[in-house]
Amino acid sequence: MRIVKQPLFLLALAIASFIYLANIIQLQLPDWISFYVNDALCMPIVLSFCLLGVRVIKKNSELYLPVFPILLLTVFYAVFFEYYLPNWNPRYTADWIDVGLYALGSLVFYRFQKKFY
Repeated sequence: MRIVKQPLFLLALAIASFIYLANIIQLQLPDWISFYVNDALCMPIVLSFCLLGVRVIKKNSELYLPVFPILLLTVFYAVFFEYYLPNWNPRYTADWIDVGLYALGSLVFYRFQKKFY
């Protein structure tokens, strides 16, 4: 449970939530914040919840996510949100920068999960 008490995780979750709510209420934010910050925060937040789930299920707070599941989930998010959804729903747009931000977020999570969690 230390994951959900970790200050960097809480900060990332708060920033992502603020941007999401700001977009809902149509609060004007700079484009780079509206379009890219949540994409960079997405994978660290999702992977942190995945790590928490694995630890709860296995009842072992010393487990960490290996590189393959992180890579697999990152590829899934990239394909689903940047290829599949844009082909089926006009609300979504494909953007290669988002794919790079998913990868960057996953790399940051992998690099720091043992240090912070």
